Amino acid sequence: MPFIGLADIKSVVASQYYQEVNWLKAGRLPAILVIDLEGKIALIQYGESMSDILSNVDILAVLDKLV
Repeated sequence: MPFIGLADIKSVVASQYYQEVNWLKAGRLPAILVIDLEGKIALIQYGESMSDILSNVDILAVLDKLV
């Protein structure tokens, strides 16, 4: 895996993947995307709050199916 996370300081990638902004909640709403080796989105999940973030177990299950 070439990288495990992406620092997107200027929100360029976030905007390309339609990650929403809610300024009342201090910025971007949570989004999780897993992109496979062919560049296809294997998982996409947008949340309304930080409590909507998928668990590591759920994300790892998706990653396991890709290898």
